[in-house]
Amino acid sequence: MLLVCVVCILINMGGVRLMELLGWPLFLDSVGTVIAATMSGYLPGIIVGLFTNLMKGISDTEALYYVVVNALIALIAYWFVKKGLLKKIYGWAGLVLAMAVLGWLYWIVISLVMKDPLTTEGIWEDMMIELADKSLTVLPVGILVLALPKRAKEFLKFRGWQQRPLTEEENRAVKRGKNRKMSLRTKLLMLLVTVFVVMGFAALLISAFLYRDYTEKENTNFAKGTSEMVGNMIDPEMIDTYLEKGEEAPGYPETKKQLENVLRSNPGIEYVYVYAARQDGFHVVFDIDTEEMEGDPPGYVTEIGSDYDHCRGALLAGEEIEPVETVDQWGHLITVLTPVKNSEGVTVCYAGADVSMEVINRNQTDFLTKLILLFVGFFILSMAVAMWISEYNIILPINSMAISASKFAYEDEESLEDNVERIRELDIHTGDEIENMYQALSKTTEDSEQYFSALKTKTETISQMQDALIMVLADMVESRDESTGDHVRKTAAYTRIIMERMKKLGYYTDQLTDQFMNDVEHSAPLHDIGKIAVSDMILNKPGKLTDEEFEKMKLHTTAGAEILEQVISTVPDSAYLKEAKNLAAYHHEKWNGRGYPNGLAGEDIPLSARIMAVADVFDALVSERCYKKAFSFDDAMDIIQKDAGTHFDPKVAEAFLSAELEVRQVAEHFTTYRVTKGQTETLRGEGKTN
Repeated sequence: MLLVCVVCILINMGGVRLMELLGWPLFLDSVGTVIAATMSGYLPGIIVGLFTNLMKGISDTEALYYVVVNALIALIAYWFVKKGLLKKIYGWAGLVLAMAVLGWLYWIVISLVMKDPLTTEGIWEDMMIELADKSLTVLPVGILVLALPKRAKEFLKFRGWQQRPLTEEENRAVKRGKNRKMSLRTKLLMLLVTVFVVMGFAALLISAFLYRDYTEKENTNFAKGTSEMVGNMIDPEMIDTYLEKGEEAPGYPETKKQLENVLRSNPGIEYVYVYAARQDGFHVVFDIDTEEMEGDPPGYVTEIGSDYDHCRGALLAGEEIEPVETVDQWGHLITVLTPVKNSEGVTVCYAGADVSMEVINRNQTDFLTKLILLFVGFFILSMAVAMWISEYNIILPINSMAISASKFAYEDEESLEDNVERIRELDIHTGDEIENMYQALSKTTEDSEQYFSALKTKTETISQMQDALIMVLADMVESRDESTGDHVRKTAAYTRIIMERMKKLGYYTDQLTDQFMNDVEHSAPLHDIGKIAVSDMILNKPGKLTDEEFEKMKLHTTAGAEILEQVISTVPDSAYLKEAKNLAAYHHEKWNGRGYPNGLAGEDIPLSARIMAVADVFDALVSERCYKKAFSFDDAMDIIQKDAGTHFDPKVAEAFLSAELEVRQVAEHFTTYRVTKGQTETLRGEGKTN
């Protein structure tokens, strides 16, 4: 950046020198500023613009008036680049016009502040000069933009990354981040503006006071020295003769000529005169003519104004008096009167010199204007530096961490690893509290990944234990019913098939969440847990149950619900137990309301129980029981289709029937498994296997 700034400042100074040599009424002092702003960024552009005018101000203080213009030109050029406007011809034309209008308006404002005369012709002439100057300024910049390869342009860009550089997309995402009330960038900007304005205002007030005090003293001392010089040039013994004879008095013309030379050789002095103070007023001895006003003749008496009321006695007594600030027909003046004494030591007159306060005020305005403009220029530079530092050291690192943290996911191990990698890739190295926060976030993320990985392993273990315990418990109940075989496993498989097919068909999608489907599948083995309360004689009776026995058999639904309710009371937040209770209590309810135990109908029956009803009945049909032969697969499917809308929820039945292939695979799998298991048991009985 330093090299870019130095080269661009030299380009600006070279442009100024070229215009001087050619004698053109142009400036060409912004070429380097625009190059720095468009190629490297707003900060180098402002530095080049500011220091160019400071260097010009060494030999031409008028250049200090335009410090702010060059800084603003840098900001305008950078804005055009940032918005991508310089990719088209009209963008370059817009840049020329914007800079020209800025310089033109600024010149008008400065002229008004300094009370310089403005004419319509002069205003339009300056506008034409600005347009020509800014057109020539932009021309070499455009050539440079077109000529430089992309790699060189990237090299010249001035950035201060304290982390992994963000891509354009990431940068936009970071800067688009929403805040509840106010962004940190805005707060920092407000803080800096407040500090700079308060300190700047205080500095300007102090500077104005000190400058005015200094200039008044300097001008007063100058007037005092001039009045003493005048007093030394006149003959005090001739004062009365001068008053009486005037121009005809011996030596009067020669003395007057000397006083005229004093006035002409001291441009800071407004008036030079010699007055004799009398009771009736000031008697003019000498009053030197100026370009604007003719002096009073010798002997002319003028009133002693009220500005001298505080020292009238001392004045009439011929004593030394302090400088007097007067406001009268001759203007706003500081008057210094030096007593002129004769050989006897008596004051015979006063030699006077006046300094115009208007000149002092004008000089003060000029001084303050330059001071304010310098302050504004350095204010812009300071703000640019502060915002640049805060951007790369505070705003971007914090927002990058926030964006990365907001994308954290905890679904699986891969997501957890992505969280850690996303934070690691930021590589924030600001060397301050921001880096401490980043390191803490990185450690927390890594610890979280390890914790969630361990938790996931434990959860999976607990889930496996839970499933195993459920299956053991279901097997214990099932083992009492000699005819059920692998009923609990098959019905669990059928429920999963039904639910997945319903989801594909778009049925009950609001209820068929992944959690619900897992809960139903894993709790399905508990649907007949209530049979633990039914007598073995009833469970294993080879023939048809009597009405009384059937009523006792039906109690397994309510018994199962009661058992699971007791478990739920100890584990209240277990969703799968709630579904297990629904399955146990309502899997014998029918769509038409003729089921048991409560005679529920339609969608009043929990969805999980409606799913289990199809799975339970189908498996009962295709399985051989102690009281019946097994139905064929096709006959069982026909019965399910026939009872859809009466016994079964028609949508559940449709999903089951449409998944015939998957259902057949499950049925055949368990049939093969039972055959293999039976053969193994026979071999064990014959002592042919361990």
